[in-house]
Amino acid sequence: MVNKVLITGGAGFIGSNFVRLILDEPDIDKIVVLDNLTYAGSLDNLADVIDNTRVQFIKGDIADAEVSRKAMDGANWVINFAAESHVDRSLSEASPFMRTNIEGVRVLLELARDLKPQRFLHISTDEVYGPVHSGETDENAPLKPSSPYSASKAAADMLCNAFIVSFDVPVIIARSANNYGPYQYPEKLIPRFVSLAMQNKALPLYGDGKYVRDWLYVEDNCRALLLILRKGEIGETYNIGASELHENITIAKLMLDILEKPHSLLTHSNDRLGHDRRYCVNWDKIKKLGWSPKAKFAEKFQETVHWYKERSEWIEKKSKEAERFYTTKSA
Repeated sequence: MVNKVLITGGAGFIGSNFVRLILDEPDIDKIVVLDNLTYAGSLDNLADVIDNTRVQFIKGDIADAEVSRKAMDGANWVINFAAESHVDRSLSEASPFMRTNIEGVRVLLELARDLKPQRFLHISTDEVYGPVHSGETDENAPLKPSSPYSASKAAADMLCNAFIVSFDVPVIIARSANNYGPYQYPEKLIPRFVSLAMQNKALPLYGDGKYVRDWLYVEDNCRALLLILRKGEIGETYNIGASELHENITIAKLMLDILEKPHSLLTHSNDRLGHDRRYCVNWDKIKKLGWSPKAKFAEKFQETVHWYKERSEWIEKKSKEAERFYTTKSA
């Protein structure tokens, strides 16, 4: 029986979608959302559910042990979405990624050791495997991160494994492919390019644009995470993919077609440092639990593009919030 759930980073992109999903679960009485509301987390993402009597919001940093203890106390499930997640930002300043993605996870794991939730689901990423030039990576593949961001996530995964072995903390790790869908922060490819295209501005693709990602609809990812919480085995890692492999340039052209904008808006910029060419996870393991993606890529991608097209003011507001956040931080 699940009564109380703690969701860290629940005001972010995937976290807020997960909050909506589990509100339909009858055995969950209380959902505590712990989020520091940095530039990427916003209560706007939870506007339609924040007044629900089953939802409690706490503003705080997961690396703050006192705040995190208060949030976790009595929780049956802990789901850690909280993370610095943008590769480009990690290349310009790595320290926030080390604090949140490593130190914050250490704090949560030590609290879980003491407070003993039934399940601790740590949200990782397919990027910890590094580039996959051909074929697929399963959960036993070595970790070869290429950026400060993915290195911090790989370090967090190793911490999780250590706390499983040393302290019997009931951790499960989920490594998801590239998510898309509503409420994604506008520094990411789809919302950023939609915003630029609607202003008839150039869409800058890194390098030749032929970087391949597996595109996983966020609601499918959230369903997979819920299934892992209910049926996954403690101590295990589960890849979550969709087998929807597309080059970034293909995604950009499809987006322009949906928006009825010319392909001439596409430009090529200098490549990102350490840019991984291709990611592709094998997700047979979670398939055996009974999960598979429901989304039809063509349909959901079009819906997602229109979602951002209709929210130009939202994108502008989020972009300005990010600018203020980083200006204040560096002042």
